[in-house]
Amino acid sequence: MTKPGFQSPKHSSIPISSDASLAKGYMSEQYAAPKGAEAAFTSSPQRFAVKFWGVRGSIPTPGMETVRYGGNTACVELQVAGKRLIFDAGTGLRALGKKLLAQMPVEAHLFFTHTHWDRIQGFPFFMPAFIKGNRFNIYGSAGANGASIKQRLSEQMLRPNFPVPLQQMQAELKFHNISPGSIITLDDVIIETISLHHPNSALGYRVTWNGYSIVYATDTEHYLDHVDQSLLYLAHQADLLIYDAAYADHAYYDQQAIALNHHQTWYKGIEVAIASKVKQIIMFHHDPSHEDDYLDQVEAEVQALFPNVKLAREGMELEICRGD
Repeated sequence: MTKPGFQSPKHSSIPISSDASLAKGYMSEQYAAPKGAEAAFTSSPQRFAVKFWGVRGSIPTPGMETVRYGGNTACVELQVAGKRLIFDAGTGLRALGKKLLAQMPVEAHLFFTHTHWDRIQGFPFFMPAFIKGNRFNIYGSAGANGASIKQRLSEQMLRPNFPVPLQQMQAELKFHNISPGSIITLDDVIIETISLHHPNSALGYRVTWNGYSIVYATDTEHYLDHVDQSLLYLAHQADLLIYDAAYADHAYYDQQAIALNHHQTWYKGIEVAIASKVKQIIMFHHDPSHEDDYLDQVEAEVQALFPNVKLAREGMELEICRGD
């Protein structure tokens, strides 16, 4: 039995065209996620939790060498006070979309940090967006050329990049143009934003509810001589900081600086956590060249300095709070 105004995926249809059928076929392919990545992640009016659907940066990296941490690009789901918040739309969004097909009609809020490929490449394959009856609020800042978030998502779905335009998505899509300093209020859930230190700009987010906070600040570069004060403000006393881990020293600094700056990038993340009194930090956005064994080594080294650090893995779930 379906709810009024909702079409089940079995009977729903994308406007008829060979291209649309092709896209629908793409989105119905089998997906082999790391163990646990497709397990149920349910909402509750008293729950605040996070699940990682994609943890990789730059480009998807499937293969035996990445099976434990996962190869999908950035996508993080928050369940807070009965609401679903999604951060970034890398290829992990496709896996999340498959899970949501069993929970429709779906309403969610999708927040973009920026529109590099690893943050948007899953959006054209997000099956729930093609199904009438679903509703998505989409948030992002304008690009350096003034293009809105809607324009930039639309552009990647135009030929020759993709066969099906955004206009064929039948879900209700409402786009919101935001900027650093914007505050979004969803009933008693508050989302704050800052500008991260990143080429072409990127947004950092803090989600607060019932006295608990999660900060999502990824793809941010480090200052060599100080900690980003805006980031310290955003992360202050957060329960969880999801932080950038794309580069180890050999990848981030030139060869002559490695000896002087050994593990500088990991230290910077720990510096932020300590200075802002964060309770736990998750290192996220792994470099595509960093295989599972290497990331195991990194996690062990970082935990030796700050025990409350973990590296993000696809399927990882963390509970911030759960009411009675």
